Amino acid sequence: MRLSSAHPSARRPAIRIGVPREILPGERRVAATPESIRKLRELGFEVQVEKGAGADSGILDDAYVEAGATLADTADALWKAADVVVKVRPPTPDEASRARPGTTLISLLQPERNPELPPVLQSMKLSAIALERIPRVTRAQKMDVLSSMANLAGYRAVIEAAQHYQGFFGPQITAAGATPPARVLIIGAGVAGLAAIAAARSLGAEVRAFDVRAAAREQVESLGAAFLQVDIQESGDGGGGYAKTMSKEFIEAEMALFRKQAAEVDILITTALVPGTRAPILLPRDVVEKLKPGSIIVDMAAEQGGNCELCKPGEVIEFNGVQIIGFTDLASRMAGTASRFFANNLVHLITEMGAGEKFRVDLENDVVRPALVTHGGEVLPPPPRKDPTPAAPPKPAPKPPPADARPQQHAIMAPSRHAWGTTIGGLLIIGLLFILGRFAPEDFLKHFTVFILACFVGWQVIWSVSPALHTPLMSVTNAISGIIIIGGMLQIGTDIDLASILGAIAVLVAAINIAGGFLVTQRMLKMFRKNPGGGA
Repeated sequence: MRLSSAHPSARRPAIRIGVPREILPGERRVAATPESIRKLRELGFEVQVEKGAGADSGILDDAYVEAGATLADTADALWKAADVVVKVRPPTPDEASRARPGTTLISLLQPERNPELPPVLQSMKLSAIALERIPRVTRAQKMDVLSSMANLAGYRAVIEAAQHYQGFFGPQITAAGATPPARVLIIGAGVAGLAAIAAARSLGAEVRAFDVRAAAREQVESLGAAFLQVDIQESGDGGGGYAKTMSKEFIEAEMALFRKQAAEVDILITTALVPGTRAPILLPRDVVEKLKPGSIIVDMAAEQGGNCELCKPGEVIEFNGVQIIGFTDLASRMAGTASRFFANNLVHLITEMGAGEKFRVDLENDVVRPALVTHGGEVLPPPPRKDPTPAAPPKPAPKPPPADARPQQHAIMAPSRHAWGTTIGGLLIIGLLFILGRFAPEDFLKHFTVFILACFVGWQVIWSVSPALHTPLMSVTNAISGIIIIGGMLQIGTDIDLASILGAIAVLVAAINIAGGFLVTQRMLKMFRKNPGGGA
């Protein structure tokens, strides 16, 4: 980093993070917001923003200055002054060549689709971190820009479909007539697909979803959609939260399912992607021909070629009355929120790499290393995949010594400390009960007996029920309620007095509490119960 020349012992200036304006046509997002800049400043960084970088996201330059950032007049000046550059879209070779050697670049890079970029990054000796390669592990969820952007894109896909669809999403019954709900099929139940399901359901549509990963079924059904499946059983989990390429037999069954569904649905949204390759074709021409005129297709994989054979990236086309939407900037169409989410992901990643002067590219960091494309003038290969450490085999039990080898004096074992403690505790309890029986008043003994019986019955009531039906808190409250019911019943007599009235009230309230607890538990379990029938 830059060192001050004022004095050999002078403290080096803070690391400067540069935020250039996105130059890709139609890209409205920005990699930093005033909120994220305040956080970066608290971590000890300087932040410089190119003038006008946040204009398309509704962020004025004055807001950046108020948050503590400085403004760069040109992109060239910003790239040359920055120690770390953060971007949304991959830089062009011309942009990357403006950086100083040794600069750290954090951005979506997609080197598979931009093969001309890695050689430039290598020649400039940049440490380039591809955000799309951040591993999808629990610790890195807060840095996962793909998930945060896919969430927005899935929601926006439904909004775009609703704008082009010539009808209501929800059912309508009016004096002028009635309309059924729109039927929506969503192919791919990842982050984007689940967001689309939730948005379509909130608008009242009848939603169906398909995914090759069996684990997606519970998530789909928990959002109120029907999960579709084919007869062929094959795992589609490709690891890292992605799907894998399926067998020929599975794809044929899949196409048959889509042809059948295309004749029934009004809106079809596709989200299927395989990392590093072209998006798989899921809607060939013959499937699109099955759709009714007025139907809508939203191809969320358009940027990687599209799931629909007829899709044209960045355009809306019409085929036999079916509109095919191939927008590649769905998240960018919600630029304000998308920029805030993206910037927060970057703050978490930069925090992971070290605050202030401690910032560095750590090749041993299991979050940073998989995302590192170039470092120190070298193009880095993907790190080897770490397989789970196999469990150590159980140690064999030691063989007992032969009977004749045991000393005869050990045939009768000495009592352990635990046995002595249990014996002493039992004697103390017996002594306490003897004292109570000898000296305690008769009324106390009656109430004490009722208390012991109520505790025992309450304990049996709870422990006889499957633990899956209770949270720990509900178990405790139901146990207390069971004790109250037993005690209240014993207080209810033939005479109507204050004790009987209070006992009846206690029994009523406790019974309501127990019944309500079971009812709420049952409703919660229904949300996660599998549908044994399957299908739509």
